[in-house]
Amino acid sequence: MSEGHSQVNRVSVIVPAYNEERTIARVLTRVRECVADLHEIIVVDDGSRDRTCEEVEKVACPVVRLIRQERNQGKTAAVRRGFREVAGDITVIQDADLEYDPADLDDCLAPIREGRADVVYGSRFMVRKAARVLYFYHYVANKFLTFLSNCLTNTNMSDIETCYKLFRTPLVKTMPITSSGFGLEVEITATISKTKARIYEVPISYYGRTYEEGKKIGASDGIAALWYILYYNLAGHLSPARRRYVAEANRFLASSTLDTQ
Repeated sequence: MSEGHSQVNRVSVIVPAYNEERTIARVLTRVRECVADLHEIIVVDDGSRDRTCEEVEKVACPVVRLIRQERNQGKTAAVRRGFREVAGDITVIQDADLEYDPADLDDCLAPIREGRADVVYGSRFMVRKAARVLYFYHYVANKFLTFLSNCLTNTNMSDIETCYKLFRTPLVKTMPITSSGFGLEVEITATISKTKARIYEVPISYYGRTYEEGKKIGASDGIAALWYILYYNLAGHLSPARRRYVAEANRFLASSTLDTQ
């Protein structure tokens, strides 16, 4: 983990994608239009069986890079690959559908750019403009998982399952990620909460999809998330790799804070 504070704010955007041929091109166009200081967009195709890769190639430009995973391994594996590849100063996770509006990203980036935050979550429950009315059970499950996570991390987050997670890049380059499927959200939250990172939330809009429109998360993912919350907060953080990461992250954070004083 490199040390020191950079005044440069080049943004790397990771887009995990699986069978998103209908929306991926529009997402990439919107990110390019909305994100200032955009350094790169890394699309990690997670074994799509449709024309997702072809649609990405249609948007070919110097900042868009396509990485193909040979088989479907889940969102966590795609983001983990993206973390290894990023080269910007700030790393953003952006889903390949249109549930999240890239127009919100500059507001999410502001606390990091201004030197106030190391990590930012875009919260769907601090609604900025609009939120589509959808499934009550999803809302209850999300609230419960966030509540349980907060109890174990001693934080007061409102939406740990949000896609929009933004980091100073050194915090993700060596982050150990061992979960699968949609376990990413829980594992990252548990891991980053063990460090001294300054975490902020910023309100965002949310344009959710129905299952008929392509939503993929289901009841089994909620059950897995419950297991991951208990595991990564009560036992997983004791692993040598995670303890080493926390120590390195805290050294980086201490060094970069001194550099800005």
